[in-house]
Amino acid sequence: MSTGVTVSDTLISEFNSFKLKKEPFNHRYYIYKISDDGTEIVVDTFGERSKTYDDFVACLPPNECRYGLFDLDYETADGRPSSKLIFIAWTPDTAKIKNKMLYAGSKEGLKSSLVGVGVHLQATDMSELEHSHIINCVQRI
Repeated sequence: MSTGVTVSDTLISEFNSFKLKKEPFNHRYYIYKISDDGTEIVVDTFGERSKTYDDFVACLPPNECRYGLFDLDYETADGRPSSKLIFIAWTPDTAKIKNKMLYAGSKEGLKSSLVGVGVHLQATDMSELEHSHIINCVQRI
């Protein structure tokens, strides 16, 4: 990675169990952050399977960048139930420039480690995180 930030081995291991819905990692979402020392991407928090998309959004800090991974259950345009893993790069307009640059430069390394994610999105304000907006993006893919 161009920023020198690596993806922790624990994160990759947990993700592989998460995408297969294996216990104890059968969660609804994960939120990742760059560690305080700026060397690796680590798990910031996660939500149990009973949590909702609104709970996920509420965990994203308003003025700091994060990466989010959400297991979205939805209905396709023709009414079929479906599920996709959604990767969201949260870089709010109000975050510090250095923080935004670090997260932007480290995003590709994380994305390449999360093999099997169906949709990759970028959000810079809360309107881009609205559930209806996410569903529209997912249904187009």
